[in-house]
Amino acid sequence: MDMGTFIDVENGENEGTKELTEPFITQEKVAAKDEVESNEISNKGTIGMVVLSTAVAVCGSFAFGSCVGYSAPTQSAIREDLKLSISEYSMFGSILTIGAMIGAITSGHIADFIGRKGAMRLSALFWITGWLAIYFSKGALSLDIGRLCTGYGCGVISYVVPIFIAEIAPKNLRGGLTTANQLMIVLGSSVAFLIGSVVTWRTLALTGLIPCVLLLLGLFFIPESPRWLAKMGLHKEFEVAMQKLRGKDADITQEAAEIQDNILTIQSLPKARMLDLFQQKYIRSVIIGVGLMVAQQFGGINGIGFYVSETFTAAGSSGKTGTIAYACVQFPITFLGAILIDRAGRRPLIMAAAIGTFSGCFLTGMSFFLKSHELLLDWDPMLAVAGVLIYIGSFAIGMGSVPWVMMSEIFPINVKGVAGSFVTLVNWFGAWAVSYTFNFLMDWSTSGTFFLYAGICAMTILFVAKFVPETKDRTLEEIQASINL
Repeated sequence: MDMGTFIDVENGENEGTKELTEPFITQEKVAAKDEVESNEISNKGTIGMVVLSTAVAVCGSFAFGSCVGYSAPTQSAIREDLKLSISEYSMFGSILTIGAMIGAITSGHIADFIGRKGAMRLSALFWITGWLAIYFSKGALSLDIGRLCTGYGCGVISYVVPIFIAEIAPKNLRGGLTTANQLMIVLGSSVAFLIGSVVTWRTLALTGLIPCVLLLLGLFFIPESPRWLAKMGLHKEFEVAMQKLRGKDADITQEAAEIQDNILTIQSLPKARMLDLFQQKYIRSVIIGVGLMVAQQFGGINGIGFYVSETFTAAGSSGKTGTIAYACVQFPITFLGAILIDRAGRRPLIMAAAIGTFSGCFLTGMSFFLKSHELLLDWDPMLAVAGVLIYIGSFAIGMGSVPWVMMSEIFPINVKGVAGSFVTLVNWFGAWAVSYTFNFLMDWSTSGTFFLYAGICAMTILFVAKFVPETKDRTLEEIQASINL
C-alpha cells in the first residue's frame, strides 16, 4: 500500500480498500498498543532504580548545600565563643572555596580512577572529617581545617553528582533528574540557614553529618555508572548495572551496544591531558562548558547571595525581610526549573534565565542610581527588592542548574574527567572572585556594581544564542557527535 492509498483509507474515501485492510490496521494498532504497554511496564522498573540512584546521589548535593549555608547563621556565635576577629572569620568563610577549587582540580581524575560511587564516598568521608573538626574546634586553626575539608568534598561532589546522574538516566529524564542536584543544594543551604537560627553552631555542624551518612549507606544499594564500568572493561558488571537501571524485563541490547561502540572508539584515542582539551575536536565543548560557568558565576550570584541582607539594607529596605523573601523564592522556582528542563529544553530555559538576571540586575542598579541622585526615594527600596528577587528567581529557574546539566552532557567520556575538573575549577574560581570582590565593588559604586553584572548577563544572552546547542531528548553520544561535527 502506498502512502496515497493509506491516506484515502484513513479518510474513508476508498471504502473497498478500507474493508480489506481494516483487520490488518487493527492488528497493527493492537501490536503497537501492546508494545507501548510493554515499554511502560519496562519503564516502571527503569524509573524506580534511576530515581533511587538519583535520590542517593543528591544526598551529596544536600550536604554541599549544608556546607554553603553554614557560615551565615553562625557568624556572631562562632566569633563570640572562639574570640575570632572579623578577618579570622572571613578566612573561615572563604576557605571553603579554596578547598572546593582543590577538589575541583582532582575531581575528574578521582571519578575516573575509583568510579563515580567511589568519588561520592570520598566526598562523604571528607565532609564527616570536616564537620567533626568544626564541632570540636577550640580555635581558628581547627575551624579552618574543618572548613577546608568540607570545601574539598564540595569541589568533588559538584562534579561527580551531575556526571553520575547524566550517565545513568534515560535521555527523556536526564535533564530533570540532573537538575535535582541544584535543587538539593538550594534546599540544603536553606535548611542550614533555618536550623542555624535556632540551634548552636556546634549542633548545626553535627546536623551536617546526616546527609553524609545517608549518602554512604545509600551507595551500597545502587549500581555504578554503566558507562564508567564499560570504560574500565568490566563488561559483566556493565551489563548487570544496565539491567538494574533499565528494569529486569527491559531490552538493553541496543543501548548497551551504542555505549560499547562509543567506548571502543574512545579507547582507541590517546589518554587525555589538560592541553588536549584545546584541540579542535574538543574546543567547542570546552567553550560551551567554560562559557556557561563564567556566565553563571560572574553574573554576580555569590556576591548578591552572600550579602543579600546588606544589599537590601543599603537600598533602604529591611535586611531580614529581604533574606526571608530570598529563601521563599529560591527553592520553589528551582523546583519549577527541574520540571521544565526536559519539557522546554536547556537552551530556551537558560536564555529566559539570562534575560531575567539581566533585568533584575538592571532594576537593582537603577534603584541605587536613583537613590544616589535623590530621585523617587519612596520607590527605590521596592525597586531594589523587586530587582534582587527577579534576579534570584531567574537564576534559580535556569542559570543555576542548566550549566551543570550541560557540563555533564557535552564532553566525551575519554575527556570527561579532565574536562569536568577544568570546568568545575573555573566555576569555583568564579565563586571566589565574585564573593571576594563584591564588597570592594559596592564601595566603588553600588549602582555600577549591578550595571556591571547586568552587562555580563547581557553577554550571556548573546553567548547562548551563538554557541549553546539544545541537548534535550538526545543521547550523550548523539550530543557529543553533533557538537564535534
